[in-house]
Amino acid sequence: MVFHHLGRYLFHPTNAVWGLITRYYNSYMAKADERVGIQVRVFEVKLEPHVLDQIISCSQSEGLLPQTVSYEIVPPTTNPKTKVVLFTSLSMEYYEHIRSMYWEKPTSSGEIVSVFQPSYEGYQQSGNKNHDRKAWAEMYLLSLTDKLVTSAWSTFGYVAQGLGGLKPWIMAKPENGSVPYPPCRRDVSMEPCFHSPPNYDCKKKEWTDTGNLVPHIRHCEDISWGVKIVGQSGL
Repeated sequence: MVFHHLGRYLFHPTNAVWGLITRYYNSYMAKADERVGIQVRVFEVKLEPHVLDQIISCSQSEGLLPQTVSYEIVPPTTNPKTKVVLFTSLSMEYYEHIRSMYWEKPTSSGEIVSVFQPSYEGYQQSGNKNHDRKAWAEMYLLSLTDKLVTSAWSTFGYVAQGLGGLKPWIMAKPENGSVPYPPCRRDVSMEPCFHSPPNYDCKKKEWTDTGNLVPHIRHCEDISWGVKIVGQSGL
């Protein structure tokens, strides 16, 4: 829980960002029985069908989101459980498809699923203060969810899981336009992945595998050469 404690101690949103966080949380997330975060990081501008399939396959196979069914077989439900899905992405296409899926068809569990996305900026705008404020607010909002799905290699997702103390389900990077199997894996810890660890042992004066030196450091689920801290449960 190194990043979790350091992040909570050192990362304090400005009043402007805190306003974005609290207004959105109170308006869309606070009253739900369960909150699920889905962070999507892709580099293609247009919607990629295999990425959409991966999001649905991961979230439903892991029991994070319910299946949808035809109208005829759904029994009436009193006081149904409510679930909010918080999407974060630079594009809006994936969010729109998931939202439409749960609007147009009921769920097999009888749950009411609401899907929201705070912003869709289109592309990363480094140095744009308003863009950066929204990004910071969305990372914090993701950290307030109960369950979290993130994209591989994404530092955006790492910050959210670390702040929230969450072990996310990581969606592997698709290859050759197809959905990987399995579509996602549960991370071994809440800690972020260090993408570029030093690989030289100064004492031995030789290259070494820093992921195998000590028990509490191991290679990341999403980047084979990266390393991260793991607790006793991840060993």
